[in-house]
Amino acid sequence: MLNLLSNSQVITIKTSHPQNGFVLLKTTSYLMTNPFKAFTAPLATALLLTVCLFAQSCSEPADKFFDVTVLNTNTITDFGTPILAKHINDETTEFPDIPSSKKKGDEASTMIKNNIMYMEKSLKDIKALSANDDERKTIKAQSIALYELVIPVYKNEYTAYAKLCDSKAPQEQKDEIVKSIEQKYTAKFESSYGALLASGKAFAAKHNIQVNWAN
Repeated sequence: MLNLLSNSQVITIKTSHPQNGFVLLKTTSYLMTNPFKAFTAPLATALLLTVCLFAQSCSEPADKFFDVTVLNTNTITDFGTPILAKHINDETTEFPDIPSSKKKGDEASTMIKNNIMYMEKSLKDIKALSANDDERKTIKAQSIALYELVIPVYKNEYTAYAKLCDSKAPQEQKDEIVKSIEQKYTAKFESSYGALLASGKAFAAKHNIQVNWAN
């Protein structure tokens, strides 16, 4: 009887001696080489290279990555400024001699809601981007941090400000919120935005992305 096992093989040879009244079992171990073992290392290397190439091929083109993480932030550059406060308040402006300018009373609030939806969509798009190197990881993280700073302020302070604008509240009340936003968040926003722009400029130069920088 011959029993074969895989890898380190055990071969058992069974010899019968009926005339002697016993059965001899002889077990001998042989190390048998797995014919597939020689291919393991090259196969693993090939698979690793394939995965790496696949990951790179799935990465967004440099210009698209730049547009989503850096260029799109131009919609929030007025954060914490009197310019943004004026734009919000202007949504409530009516002109007595222009009937079509009559407001429903929620224009400023609607503007803020629309801005929030747009920013949340932008943030979702950024988070969905692949970042297969340190440069992209840094830019992606900076862009996410910027939106995560701005969006809560829109949901709270700017929403409160818009409601005051819609209700024609005294200017002093509106100015108080605008001043509070500037004092609490503007410095951090400018620092975060500046860091993102610096990274974005280096990325654009490296990948030959033509950008008309404002400053």
